[in-house]
Amino acid sequence: MTEANFKKSLQAFIRRRPFKPFEVELVSGDRFVVEHPEALAHGGAVAVYISTEGDVKLFDSSSVSQLMDIADRQSA
Repeated sequence: MTEANFKKSLQAFIRRRPFKPFEVELVSGDRFVVEHPEALAHGGAVAVYISTEGDVKLFDSSSVSQLMDIADRQSA
């Protein structure tokens, strides 16, 4: 994912009102759900997410395949 698309997409998902959890799919095939907007910090091409269980995910634009609405994934 390009840096510009990464930033734009992350901001769009984080700023949704009401907030809805969304899924991050990495190019490795790994996936995780962002459950709360304040648990994710990003700047430039890098982001960090801390799950409710305390797991830390550090990722950047080049490692992200897609960001998707969980409802979209469940209906596919």
